[in-house]
Amino acid sequence: MRIREKVVTAACVTVAACLLAPGEAAAQVTFPPGPMRDKNWATVSDVSLVLGASAVFLMPRVYYSDPEATVGWKARWHVSMLAPAMTMTVLTTLVEVPIKDGIESTRPGCSVDQTNADVSGSECQTFASPGTHAFASWGATGTGLGIFLVDTFRYSDGRFNAGGFIGNVAFPLTASIFTTVGRLAEPGDLDLPHEDAGQFLAGAIPGFFIGLGVGAAYAALQRPTCGYGNAIFCW
Repeated sequence: MRIREKVVTAACVTVAACLLAPGEAAAQVTFPPGPMRDKNWATVSDVSLVLGASAVFLMPRVYYSDPEATVGWKARWHVSMLAPAMTMTVLTTLVEVPIKDGIESTRPGCSVDQTNADVSGSECQTFASPGTHAFASWGATGTGLGIFLVDTFRYSDGRFNAGGFIGNVAFPLTASIFTTVGRLAEPGDLDLPHEDAGQFLAGAIPGFFIGLGVGAAYAALQRPTCGYGNAIFCW
């Protein structure tokens, strides 16, 4: 009888020890609160980017008609503008995903581990360099400048058109400046910018010159005239 009692007691002690023993602690990675960034300037950079890029790709080709047709300034909308628009869109996507993830340049106030954790609302969900806003906005400005230069010097015999300049160069340039300010702004002592100047320039400089090449190549290959009748839209 005593043996049975001892066995039962030992079993109870063993079970109790198993239940009371601390379980193996699972490592839980925690991160400090993310940095603060100004939401208003972020909105400004988003809106100015959309407006600047839209102005370039919705702008008609403005040129001075040659003497074989009715002399004077003409404006034609080309469906083929989808070519430079889609080219810059694809390049911007490459910057945003594989290139930035490969470089792993963190946003101000963030670490690589925080960024890879992708915590919602942490302001550290994506890498910063090269700046996507910078590449897209200044790329649109470069594209507009390339189109304007070719249309002016190749198809308009050097004649300057204010409307073409405003739509292709001045407006997107102004929008790019607002985008730049929005991404680099530090309006408060506790607010950090979305990227630093070096990260922004890493996107802006290549974006501008790539856009310039894309715009110039497109304009050189696609004449501003429709090639038939006096249609305003070229298919």
